[in-house]
Formats: sequence, structure tokens, C-alpha cells
Amino acid sequence: MTEPDPKPVALVIDDEIQIRRFLRLALENEGYRVYEAGTGQEGLTAVVFRRPDVIILDLGLPDLEGTEVLKRLREWSTTPVLVLSVRQEIEQKVMALDQGADDYLTKPFHAAELAARLRAIRRHSSTELAESAYQTGSIQLDFSARRVTNKGVEVHLTATEYALLRILAKNHGKVVTHRQLLREVWGPQAEQQSQYLRVYMNHLRKKLETSSEASSRFIKTEPGIGYRLEEC
Repeated sequence: MTEPDPKPVALVIDDEIQIRRFLRLALENEGYRVYEAGTGQEGLTAVVFRRPDVIILDLGLPDLEGTEVLKRLREWSTTPVLVLSVRQEIEQKVMALDQGADDYLTKPFHAAELAARLRAIRRHSSTELAESAYQTGSIQLDFSARRVTNKGVEVHLTATEYALLRILAKNHGKVVTHRQLLREVWGPQAEQQSQYLRVYMNHLRKKLETSSEASSRFIKTEPGIGYRLEEC
């Protein structure tokens, strides 16, 4: 089985090829795995499929204003966003921050400052999860390392399976609706695709269970509503 890539993922949304090349070199030098998008719509799609740990967003995109990308993104995602723009007006900065940006850096910029700001917003976003691991029964989740174990043995999950388990763990003991899971994992366009959940929940349950007893020992189904991670 292929081991998951431990590198954090950065998504660059910028229409300038030269800027994307520079950012790729700078980010890869900082240990990131980098993906690129040249338009706002491409960027929103890439967020769904690439699951970045951080997003670098230009405001002057050819199809959508960066603030509109932010607005749409914040309807379903909490991924940290660093706005990178030539616009230095305070009104632009305030608007971007109000729409959900975590920080704002003006061009030109130094690669060292970019890296430092990314570290800061990632620390801020992950503080709650990094404070402690989560455990239910024999299942343990290490959020900072993205590692799941059952009775001390690592459970190898796909990115989608881990994303689902992470959401359930964050809301442990509470029912998470089908709609919420679909929005957070696959994006708002997938809200009606409940078959995704059935397939992936079945896979997740099989990987978490170590006995042939109740197949839903840890993940409980609330018929017609959603799923709940059981406190054991």
C-alpha cells in the first residue's frame, strides 16, 4: 500500500505564471507540496479535490474577484487563506479580511516573510486540534500527525476517509448531517450526492473495525439524518 505523503499541501490561485513559478519554488523549499490554479473557478474546484492545508489567493483573477472566491469558499471551508495582491489600499485589505482571509500580504514580497505568515496562520488554524489527540474505545486520532490507530496499530485511510473521520471526531457524540459532511468533504455542489457517504462510510467502518461483530460499533447511523461517532 502506498504511504500517504506527509508534506503539507499548498494551493496557489493566481493568474500570473511567473508568480506561480516563484511561489512554487519558495513553497517547495519550505517543504510544501504545491498545486496551482489560474482562475477563481479552477481554484474552488482544486480546493475540493486537492484538500490543501493552506491557500494563497490573488485578488485580481480573470473570471472572479478574489473576494468573491473567498466568499464562496467560506460557505463550506475553513482552510487558511493568505491573500497575495498588488492592491495596497486599506479598504481592499479590510474587505478581504472581512470576507474570511486569514492574512494579507502585498506584492512585491520576500519569500521568508511569506513562509513566516503561512506558518502563523497554520498554527492558528490548527491550535484547537493540536492541543490533544482524540480517542474513543481503541481508536486514537493524532490530528497534528494525521495518524489513526486502532489498538496501537496504524490504520491506513485515504484522504477522503480521514476527512470524514476528522469531522466526526471534532463533533464527537453529536450527529453530523449528510449535508454537512458532503459540503465539508466534497464541496457545496455535492450536497445531494448521498451515495458518496454510504460508500465511504462503509469503507471507513471496515478499516476501523477489528472484529466481525456490530459493523457500526464506532460510527452510528442516524437514519435519514447523518452519522455520529460513538463515545466508547
